[in-house]
Amino acid sequence: MEHNHKEHVHGHERKSHHSDKVKANLISRLNRIEGQVRGVRGLIERDTYCDDVLNQIASIQSALNGVGKLLLEHHMKSCVIERIQEGDTEAIDELLVTVNKLMK
Repeated sequence: MEHNHKEHVHGHERKSHHSDKVKANLISRLNRIEGQVRGVRGLIERDTYCDDVLNQIASIQSALNGVGKLLLEHHMKSCVIERIQEGDTEAIDELLVTVNKLMK
C-alpha cells in the first residue's frame, strides 16, 4: 500500500515523497498489522476468550499508532516545513486538524 497524501490545492495534487527506506518500513509495518487483523478475525471465528481478543486488538492499535507517529514525523519534517518556507501557513492549520483526528 503506497502512501500518497493527495489534495487539490491551487489546481494541482499534493503527493508525499517518502524515501525508499521509509516507504519499505511503512509497508512492512502495515503488512504485519494486516496479518494481525486477519488473526483477530480467526480468533473470533474460533470463539477465543474475549480478553485474549481484546489484548490482540490493543496490540493492533498500538502498531497503527506507531505507523501514524512515523508518518506524522516525516510529514512535519518535510511537507509542512516546505509549505511554510513557501509562505503557505495553512499547512499548520491542516496539521492541527490531522493531529486532532489522530488523537481521537
